[in-house]
Amino acid sequence: MVNKQAVFKYKTNKGPLHKIPAIIKLILLLPLSIICMYLPSPWLIAGITIMIITASLCRFTLTEQLTDLKPPMFYIILLYSLSIISNLTEIITTHGLTFFIAHCSLLTIFTPHPDFLHLILRLILIVQLSALVFRTTSSLEIRNVIRLEVLSLFICFIPEIFTLWSNINLAWKARGGKNGIQKIYKLGFSLLSLSFEKAAIKSKALAARK
Repeated sequence: MVNKQAVFKYKTNKGPLHKIPAIIKLILLLPLSIICMYLPSPWLIAGITIMIITASLCRFTLTEQLTDLKPPMFYIILLYSLSIISNLTEIITTHGLTFFIAHCSLLTIFTPHPDFLHLILRLILIVQLSALVFRTTSSLEIRNVIRLEVLSLFICFIPEIFTLWSNINLAWKARGGKNGIQKIYKLGFSLLSLSFEKAAIKSKALAARK
């Protein structure tokens, strides 16, 4: 019997992401993940919401979306546990054990620490992004992409992404740009746009060689 709730299982229902060529989706998975690593928490929450909406437009049920979060669940629980330990340590170190016993509520202890919450949100968004790629790309499409020449191209594309990010980051700093939401907004979309352009050019070059 086929497991309908398998993690990252391809779904044949056609949505907007199904129409994008597999090579474009696979190549762009890296730069999009890099962008996620630099987003502040409010943007991560917005990104997670967008991923849920996009998955719904691709006709993925909420159960299927939650199933895709099974692989990182251990790390999410671990991060949350570390958050609780961090809260306890911070309160006791700052105010003492007596204050902790007399005044601290369970809500204070079990509310995720901002740093750990940020890591959890980042992990969830990257997993959601990966799930969308693989749930909208069939195994046949992936096999057609992961040939020796395309695999080599994909591997070569990885340092290009970091080079692109380094160049636009240096240009941003040279113009007096500062770290913050504005930097993520402008540089993130620049990286995405340039990556789309390079991926499209490489895809056309491969098609012309056939």
